[in-house]
Amino acid sequence: MDRNDALLSDWRVRALALEREVAQAVIGQQSVVRLVSTAIFARGHVLLQGDVGVGKTTLLRAFAQVLGGAYARTEGTIDLMPGDLIYYTYISADGRPAVEPGPLIRHGEDLAIFFFNEINRARPQVHSLLLRVMAEKSVSAFNREFRFPHLLVFADRNRVEREETFEISSAARDRFMMEVTMETPAGDDERRRLVFDPRFHDTDRLVGQLQPAMVPYRELGALAEAIQRAVQASDALQDYALGLWRATAAPAEYGVTLSDIDTTRLMLAGASPRGMSMLLRAARVAAWLDGRDYVTPEDVQTVFVPTLAHRLCYQPVYELRRHEIAPRLMAAILGSVAAP
Repeated sequence: MDRNDALLSDWRVRALALEREVAQAVIGQQSVVRLVSTAIFARGHVLLQGDVGVGKTTLLRAFAQVLGGAYARTEGTIDLMPGDLIYYTYISADGRPAVEPGPLIRHGEDLAIFFFNEINRARPQVHSLLLRVMAEKSVSAFNREFRFPHLLVFADRNRVEREETFEISSAARDRFMMEVTMETPAGDDERRRLVFDPRFHDTDRLVGQLQPAMVPYRELGALAEAIQRAVQASDALQDYALGLWRATAAPAEYGVTLSDIDTTRLMLAGASPRGMSMLLRAARVAAWLDGRDYVTPEDVQTVFVPTLAHRLCYQPVYELRRHEIAPRLMAAILGSVAAP
């Protein structure tokens, strides 16, 4: 084993330990924990959606706790404005107006996790500012440029409440490596623990008991690139990924059928080159977490829905039904494109 292999092996042990630590705060969510972990080590932003009260905020706070680095958070509200992320004003003790840095720039380059709770309650203007931060990892304020080289954005939204909410634009969704859906645990034992075990009733204490800063967050960027270089995708695997890509734009040509939808007229745009790049980045990390240095079709299939479903654009007549159509379409594509 050469030095690079030893390094990646050591980091994999840390990554799995990090997942186990997070799993102490959220139960019955093993697949969700693995997907978020995959995005983190691929250096991708994460949007988590689900019903009210399923533990979305707890999960993302748990990851922020174990990853370390500076952490900032904001709550999405209908009256939140872009400037509220950058600065806030108040009357000081001597009665004079004062200005302080907002949550986005307060920690400067040390900011590792920015958590946007209930992102769909914020206005599109706020989404636009966040879009720049996610894409460029920088923002201008106070006549200077603030850079965030280690930043990951975590955001959540519930899919039940629609009043006083704003749909996230396609451009903003495309900046998230993954959109992960979190469901209520199905097993009775898990539900019993959530309801009757007092440990899960105090989120602050629950998250605070997790081991903090389990990994050196400043090294995650270099690690992510080392994983991408070390994990290989064969020609056959690349052909499979290209087939999936084409099927997202023209599903009917690949034999994809949906009972109540004309798939020849369904798509406005399929996955973008950026989306496919993120799919393969995530697939390589999935392979690494499973202890392999090559990508399998199963790795691609595992991350296919969370990395691509939110990027697809449907014709306007179907767009309002995207949350109902997307799972069926993605499953049909996986079933229609032959794997090597």
